[in-house]
Amino acid sequence: QVQLVESGGGLVQAGGSLRLSCVASGTIFRLNTMSWYRQAPGKQRELVASITSDGSTNYADSVKGRFTISRDNAKNTVYLQMNSLKPEDTAVYYCKASRALVYWGQGTQVTVSS
Repeated sequence: QVQLVESGGGLVQAGGSLRLSCVASGTIFRLNTMSWYRQAPGKQRELVASITSDGSTNYADSVKGRFTISRDNAKNTVYLQMNSLKPEDTAVYYCKASRALVYWGQGTQVTVSS
């Protein structure tokens, strides 16, 4: 079965940085589009960033210039480098793999204090 496991979440002060990781197993990783979503309490889940199999990236306007998505196909891993964090970035961050089917990770909590 396909599994996605996120890590790297935690508590950080405003202006700080975190690096999230998502390790995939049970799939041909290099063929998947990989994405990061987030969901804050009482809000809809929203796309944060995505990266295609060819390396093309896309970002939500709210994180452009602050977050960077990247992938290492040899390690079956996608990363989200988050800099200049704001309290508004507080959410559970989820990893998604998509191709013919869609798979979700369990999420990792990011909390940004004032």
